[in-house]
Amino acid sequence: MGYMADEISPEKFASLREADTDLRIVDIRSPVAFDRERIPGSTNLPFPQLPTRVDELADADRIVTVCPHGHDSLRAADIITSYEGIDESTPVESLSCGLSGWDGPTESGTDGAGGEGPAAPF
Repeated sequence: MGYMADEISPEKFASLREADTDLRIVDIRSPVAFDRERIPGSTNLPFPQLPTRVDELADADRIVTVCPHGHDSLRAADIITSYEGIDESTPVESLSCGLSGWDGPTESGTDGAGGEGPAAPF
């Protein structure tokens, strides 16, 4: 049961996103950080919730975890690979550079219209 996760380079990740691959991008940061900036198409699964929500990933064909710098996402990828509901043939990888090193597209806000607006009045 379980296998080791790998790291994926930003270049390989970008080509996977461009290909018509069934790719599950799992952002393990807090909901606030996820709302501020994320890779389009990613799902927010905060690291503390991962052990209890990993079953949500059982049907994925390929999983890439994302965090700020690539360290915690590697730990998260290892947790995912240790889950018995994830098939051992499912590639599980951590974005090696993290979001800080990703120069591809990002988005923000909950409705796609977010961004750096004025501070909330409360």
